Amino acid sequence: MSRGSFVFTPMALRSFELDEDMLQTHKYKRQMASHQLSSYMCKKEARDRVLLRSSSALPPAMCHDLVVQNALYTGDLEAMRQLFPRGSTANLIIEPQGGDMHWVARGEGLWSLTYEQELTTPLHITAGRGFTDCLKLLLQRGANVDLAPGGTTALHESCENCQPECTKLLLIHGANANAVSEDGLMPLHICTTSESLECAKHLLQYGAAINGRSVEEENTPLHVAARYGLSDHTELYLRYGAAVDRQNEEGLTPLNAACSQPQEEQDLKRYFQVVQMLRGAGADVHTMDHDKRTPLHMACKHANPDIVDLLLANGACVNDMDYGGEAPMHNILKVVCYKISHQPERIVRALLNHGSIRVWPGALPLVLKHCCQSPRTIEVLLNAYSRLKVTDAWNESVSTEVLKGHKDFYESIFSLALAPRSLQHLARCRLRSFLEGRVHKVVPKLDLPTFIKNYLLLEYRGYLH
Repeated sequence: MSRGSFVFTPMALRSFELDEDMLQTHKYKRQMASHQLSSYMCKKEARDRVLLRSSSALPPAMCHDLVVQNALYTGDLEAMRQLFPRGSTANLIIEPQGGDMHWVARGEGLWSLTYEQELTTPLHITAGRGFTDCLKLLLQRGANVDLAPGGTTALHESCENCQPECTKLLLIHGANANAVSEDGLMPLHICTTSESLECAKHLLQYGAAINGRSVEEENTPLHVAARYGLSDHTELYLRYGAAVDRQNEEGLTPLNAACSQPQEEQDLKRYFQVVQMLRGAGADVHTMDHDKRTPLHMACKHANPDIVDLLLANGACVNDMDYGGEAPMHNILKVVCYKISHQPERIVRALLNHGSIRVWPGALPLVLKHCCQSPRTIEVLLNAYSRLKVTDAWNESVSTEVLKGHKDFYESIFSLALAPRSLQHLARCRLRSFLEGRVHKVVPKLDLPTFIKNYLLLEYRGYLH
């Protein structure tokens, strides 16, 4: 045996033989399906010999001609007019070269490493790139508007790439607005960016199902719009009668879906607008998913204070427990250190003013350790207790770096180890205890100075006393 070689097992040799047979069979089928387009596409003499007949009568042909592909991918209208003259077929299937390698099952427990290539058509290429004139030419040449060799139609392609003119042109020529892709998605489910709004409008005008569900997740277009924080899409779908409380496979309504998405600081406003619209349309703030999480649980987990305020104002329950035994307060305290810029203190304050359960006093040092980078959160949380047992563990919970940045505040906490809380604070705690979960309703109506009302509602002062 030569150096650098290795022995194939009988199983490996058999696998190679099967792979070779499969390749030969595949090659034969491709040859049978091909109509030898290169000759009549590139030479006028051959085109003249093409019989004039309806292109719809011809089966889709495989096209490997790079001249044709280059004209399609670059949107060269003049070249396409020459390549697709009157009487020619535009029903072509194109297999782009390249792709990623992946393992494919060949039967009998054997696998083969093959290039993953997605079949496409001239319509897909031109529609996805916004080549409207080229798309129009292909449609005039009788291209099958709903052909989907790669599992999606050209309409899916135009919507995914936010090409409203191409979307409208396809619909005018009879494209199915409710075509389901290989992944179980209708075109409306693919409108996932703000730039796809015009595509969504065209789809609805041409009969797209406003409550059509995706096959696996059972999402409606409204679920998709809510999940991506698309306020204009949400408004459009509600205007067309979208079901506001329909649940998907996970038990999420569009409102739950909007609240459950991770949100960066720049996303907070648009997700709030979506939730505001859904609530205005009558969305139920109490609906739980399969894990018994309410929209409030999710809004606290992703620290959107405006959404939390809106949900609480509309009757959301602050002490509902999910299957893990956690209330909304647990969710916000877990993420405080990651969401400082989201103003988590606003959420903690709102929950406490609406009667939320408090942290077990013995766990306060642990909470202090995880939330110490947000002094306001700590201040609000500790002001909900009439008595605190401050020990050395509290000092150890605050890092030197944080202590240096907020020295006065944390020294006011540690000083409570030697002195009780002030009489003013004890009076506040007594009144809040008496009102229980009605603090947010009763205090604003009291005939008291504004600064006292704010004090009762746990306004931030930057220290404890």
